[in-house]
Amino acid sequence: MKKNIALIAHDNLKNNMVSWAKLHQLELEKFNLFATGTTGKRVEEATGMSVVKFKSGPLGGDQQIGAGIAEGKIDAVIFFWDPLAPHPHDVDVKALLRIAVVYDIPMACNQKTADLLIQGLANS
Repeated sequence: MKKNIALIAHDNLKNNMVSWAKLHQLELEKFNLFATGTTGKRVEEATGMSVVKFKSGPLGGDQQIGAGIAEGKIDAVIFFWDPLAPHPHDVDVKALLRIAVVYDIPMACNQKTADLLIQGLANS
């Protein structure tokens, strides 16, 4: 059974997520992909992979992914977030990070860690 991976990227890191997804497309094709709205749309357009898209992060997408974690429907999260930029939905971001830790969900918050995570998941 395919594992479910959630992809999220803050606005100034969306290009990084698209580049990363293209670089790791062969590995990502082994999974069901979920994403917040714009990130999912951009990854889908750039790679042709099917991505289930939630709402945009500030409109509840981060919370939808958090709910998926709590319900056992998300197995890993790759979240390119910018800890130095202010975000109006910062409480949602922190809640998502917290719920991933509570449910022991592997999460990568930068490209190097995402490289290691996707390789590990693809080989398991």
